[in-house]
Amino acid sequence: MSDLILRLHEDRLPAGCPPIHLPALPRAVYVRSGGLAVDGHDQGQWLGEGHASVAQEETTLINGAEETVLWRWELSDAVASGPGALPSAPAAASTLKLEAPVQLDPRFSWLMRCDRVDFPPAGVALTHVHQGPGIRICLSGEIHIETLGQAHAYPAGEAWFELGHAPVLAPTTEREPTTFIRCFLLPRQVKGRSSIRYVHAADAAARKVQQYRVFAERYIDLP
Repeated sequence: MSDLILRLHEDRLPAGCPPIHLPALPRAVYVRSGGLAVDGHDQGQWLGEGHASVAQEETTLINGAEETVLWRWELSDAVASGPGALPSAPAAASTLKLEAPVQLDPRFSWLMRCDRVDFPPAGVALTHVHQGPGIRICLSGEIHIETLGQAHAYPAGEAWFELGHAPVLAPTTEREPTTFIRCFLLPRQVKGRSSIRYVHAADAAARKVQQYRVFAERYIDLP
């Protein structure tokens, strides 16, 4: 198994700050607010609020005329990895939201996916597993995660890690809709397909209330 670290940072980039240079790593970037250009060696794109990209090459972030808040996931080697802050951007603030060790079977090739999951009030993701691990963060509302004999509530701005193979039951608050943003790692065979598998046959046949929007996914090479 491959020993790696998946980290989620929240970055605050002040308006008009100098370009920020990021090393080559499997990385997903989601714009929580504001907007910026993401410039790689073979492509560039503008990301507005509520959009995301996934890349592996060296990347430059070029902020716009207002403060931008990013959620940035990076996968790095557990031995050689640093803290994942922004050394080229002293004007920016970077907060580690969550980090978790991940083990990926080297007999598979892997991809990184960033997506969004939306629930109506009192929605629930019935007991399920996924084909790989990842870090989620609640964008709005509140979600309860019940797994491995424990239960925790995650309001907006709070992040959690899921192993993938451990069954999860995830009810959401009755007060309002709930949305979370997810970055996770999947075998390449899952490209363009759902990774969810329901543990109980009755749940697999039940009506599902959550909706998905895949922002980006790409094949990655493991660090």
